[in-house]
Amino acid sequence: MLTALVLDQHTFSWGARTYVMGILNITPDSFSGDGLMSPSPTSALEQARHFITAGADILDVGGESTRPGAEPVDEIEELKRVLPVIRALAAEFSDVLISIDTYKASVAEAALEAGAHLVNDVWGLRADPELAAVVKRFNVPVILMHNRSNPKTAEIRDRLGGRYVGVEYADLLEDVKRELLESVAIARAAGIPDEKIILDPGIGFGKTIEQNLELLNRLGEIRALGYPILLGPSRKSFIGYTLDLPPDQRLEGTAATISVGITRGADIIRVHDVLEMARVAHMSDAIIRPPLHVE
Repeated sequence: MLTALVLDQHTFSWGARTYVMGILNITPDSFSGDGLMSPSPTSALEQARHFITAGADILDVGGESTRPGAEPVDEIEELKRVLPVIRALAAEFSDVLISIDTYKASVAEAALEAGAHLVNDVWGLRADPELAAVVKRFNVPVILMHNRSNPKTAEIRDRLGGRYVGVEYADLLEDVKRELLESVAIARAAGIPDEKIILDPGIGFGKTIEQNLELLNRLGEIRALGYPILLGPSRKSFIGYTLDLPPDQRLEGTAATISVGITRGADIIRVHDVLEMARVAHMSDAIIRPPLHVE
């Protein structure tokens, strides 16, 4: 039984229901086409209101695209993008948590000071050796994602976007589990307690279409490591290439991945289409997580 996470006024009772994270991309080059190009918080606040009304528990704010082939963003530009939004969200909403999607210690520190509540690191504390200490100092949860992204294995198509090809694993699940636990070891060495660690298998990050499908189907093996799981398949290219559909037509494919992911043990779903995926989560929970009383 996982220890419940108490954060601010919120309690995450792992296994009781699925929690929903809404994606706020403050970028001009988001793969999904939903990026909020201006660092002005006005559009972000409007989208956040829709997300909260639709059932979001967490708002994930990111200022750098992680799509295959995306150009890196320096610290100054990333801060310029995310800080005004986080400050505005923190001032406007007290009933939702804010996550900063970054792998840079300086950005995480500034975001936490501005009102963010947790850190979502797509490199699992491997990219910036100072980030673990920031997480510990602020005593916040951290999401550790598995990532083998490499531009050399990325293939870009105009209609379907980027995907990874020719990525080799000795044993997909064992390799992912081992590398996630290496990130856990970094967190522990910095003094971050287990109850503040959340794992993300890294769907879409350095994995082929077939590897993503297998990883999603076997998500329970990641859950068996004993940590809550965040799953982020929303609109990703493995759905697009499987269904031959561009990002703006991947709603049903995303719904299928979310439903299967919940049955395999996902605790948090990170999504673009909050209203629809919150409904998918609620229905999936009604089936697999007793007792849930539905009027």
